[in-house]
Amino acid sequence: MTPHALTRLVLTDFRNYTYLKIDADNRPVVLTGANGSGKTNLLEAISFLSPGRGLRRATVTDPCRTEGPGGWAVSGTVWCDGIEQKVGTGLIAKAASPTPTKEKRSVRIDGVNMASTNALADILKVTWLTPQMDRLFQEGASGRRRFLDRLTFGFDPAHARRTNLFEKLMRERNRLLKERRFDPAWLNSLEHQMAEQAIAISAARVETTDRLNGTMTQESAAGSQAAFPKARLTIRGTLEDAVGTMPALALEELYRDTLSKNRAIDAKAGTMTVGPHKSDLDVLHIEKQQLARLCSTGEQKALLISIILADARLQAGIQGKAPVLLLDEITAHLDKKRRIALFDEIDRMKMQAWMTGTDYLLFSELGDRAQFFTVDSGTISTGRAN
Repeated sequence: MTPHALTRLVLTDFRNYTYLKIDADNRPVVLTGANGSGKTNLLEAISFLSPGRGLRRATVTDPCRTEGPGGWAVSGTVWCDGIEQKVGTGLIAKAASPTPTKEKRSVRIDGVNMASTNALADILKVTWLTPQMDRLFQEGASGRRRFLDRLTFGFDPAHARRTNLFEKLMRERNRLLKERRFDPAWLNSLEHQMAEQAIAISAARVETTDRLNGTMTQESAAGSQAAFPKARLTIRGTLEDAVGTMPALALEELYRDTLSKNRAIDAKAGTMTVGPHKSDLDVLHIEKQQLARLCSTGEQKALLISIILADARLQAGIQGKAPVLLLDEITAHLDKKRRIALFDEIDRMKMQAWMTGTDYLLFSELGDRAQFFTVDSGTISTGRAN
């Protein structure tokens, strides 16, 4: 497997950091410190070096330092197979911008400006788990869809562009239907584009769940990774259910007809009633034959970790490199056996994982296999917090 790591991280006016630079190697990184010291902010900064709104789903202005000039920047050096690439993103402060423009993240790769954040998908593969995701199986379907879409990005970088485009087209269609006076030809064109994106999105999700389920089945049969429960993923949705039952072009035509017939219904509802934005993800604990939402908090977290590790192994097998893992307060709800199993798997795969916690002792089994930093109110130092 090709090593894939973030070897330098630089923050400017980001959250509680005026300026910060961290140099790392390919090993896992452990960030320890008190609650509120800024550990999660560092993981969020790394998550912005990939497409999307980051692990907090922040607006473009949210990361601005409270007493800063109104902009922010995150840059890093990504190392893969002996090749380094420099990547950066951020928001230019209005006072520093020569012309008034809509607030939008800028992206640069090796000094070249990129058109959108989608360009980041080919540079740094990132997957994360946060304490907020501990309730992923208890809350609404939107979080589960985002979780699956994030995993899908790892296999199909174009998936991010498709989901963004579909949401943009959906907003435009909703607007037109609300106005109740529109050009039918324009609405037909919108729905034609939406059908193309929707079927591609649904097919990519189904392929991702099939791949992950295949990996889980193989591991269960071999009796490996015994510390974590195996999961079976099922994506439920009108379009996902139909994927594989007919040719893609026929499914696109069927969905276009559905959109056309549902215009009055959608206008009354104020939103689209059928589409990939309504799909949901079911996760089954294979050994217990129990849905994840019915499992204990500890088992739910263990299932999430199991899925993340299966995804990393799958990406490593298909693309030759595992993603960089961002694991916030990862040791919470994990007993010693599972902590050690997680650390051993990260080490075995030679993955770089950035992990946070308040207690160094919960990471002590890593020893010299990891790099340790102490975070303290917007500053960072090498070594382990006492």
